[in-house]
Amino acid sequence: MKLLAALLLAVAPLAPTAEPVVISNGHVDLGPKFLDGRWTVQLRDDTTDPATWRDLDAVVLQATGKAKVAVPDDPSYQFLGKPGQSVWVIPQVQQTGIVWPGWNTQDTEVASRVDREVTWSLEGVRGPGAFTLFLNSDFGKPQPVFDSRKPFPQQTGIDVNTHVHGNWTFDAQGTYLLDVAMTAKLTDGSSVTDRRTLRVYAGDGDARTAFAVPAAVPAPEGTRVELWWFIAAAAVIVLATTGVVVVRRRR
Repeated sequence: MKLLAALLLAVAPLAPTAEPVVISNGHVDLGPKFLDGRWTVQLRDDTTDPATWRDLDAVVLQATGKAKVAVPDDPSYQFLGKPGQSVWVIPQVQQTGIVWPGWNTQDTEVASRVDREVTWSLEGVRGPGAFTLFLNSDFGKPQPVFDSRKPFPQQTGIDVNTHVHGNWTFDAQGTYLLDVAMTAKLTDGSSVTDRRTLRVYAGDGDARTAFAVPAAVPAPEGTRVELWWFIAAAAVIVLATTGVVVVRRRR
């Protein structure tokens, strides 16, 4: 049994070592990255020098009171709520004192290995209110990308070597868990995917409380298969070892 325990410990997922941070001002980008050869969705934090790629489990984006606005009296923005209703809007254009999240596919290895585009999926949203992501078109009309009130999953394509910003909106204060996935076909014909939880806190409260909300994103299928394969292998080794001991004792 000690051997089995040791093997399980060896294959168990390692706990994140990055110091959790709350980012409420400055530029960040959500995007895919090859980390030690493995495709993963992370957050590029440009508020540090040099920039830091952060595990999504170790970061919360906060839309403070500076991002709180009233829904305009314009039929084009009815999807945000009633005119005059308060919403937190992280804008498409950078504003001082407000976090400015975008999304990009500009990581060097991503740009060289991905065939044409990355598919960004919103698999679900948990939070106290509605979440939307939309773009302002050249004609001033909003172009919806994601809306948590619509069926999931929702998808959008991101061309390789692209950097985009949009308007992220939240209509109630509190923690939002955005269940996101990024998938791509590589130039060698293989496919890669990763699914993570992006935490956003709307309001002037203590955004660090968002870290206590457990992510609802399941482990990648490959990880579960590999883990159970190791467990099965470990069990076989333990049984085989036990059998040898029993035979020796009988002799």
